[in-house]
Formats: sequence, structure tokens, C-alpha cells
Amino acid sequence: MGRGVAEVEGDLTDGEWEYRPVQLPGDVSRVTAAVRLAIQAEFGGWELSKVRLYPRGVRKVWLRRRRTGRMLPGLST
Repeated sequence: MGRGVAEVEGDLTDGEWEYRPVQLPGDVSRVTAAVRLAIQAEFGGWELSKVRLYPRGVRKVWLRRRRTGRMLPGLST
């Protein structure tokens, strides 16, 4: 993984929700992380479910959205 690039681990489903874990490296500023998550929310239909902060500033973010029959666009990393 390159510096400042988020890593998407793969979508998971649970009942009526689908989840997307995203790991943000420690060198990503809070503002940059917020903008990235806002783009995911606006264009992908995701909302913030959980954030965990790990040593060296690494953040693991869980995004979620309701499962639907129609496909929503994904964003490349």
C-alpha cells in the first residue's frame, strides 16, 4: 500500500446491511480522511458505522449501507 492511500478490504453483508472496511494510514490527515469518507457517502451511498484508531494513527473505518436490488457505484482506491 502506498503512502496516504486507503486500503479497501472487501465488502461484507449482514442481513439488510452491507459493510465496507477501509483502512486509512496514519499519515492521512483528519481533513483528508473526512473528505474521502464524504465522497464515499455522497457517491456510493455509504454511511459511517464505526471508527477505530490504532497505534501510529492508523484508522480502521467501517462504512455501511442498506442492501438494495440495484447496484450502487463503487469508488476506486
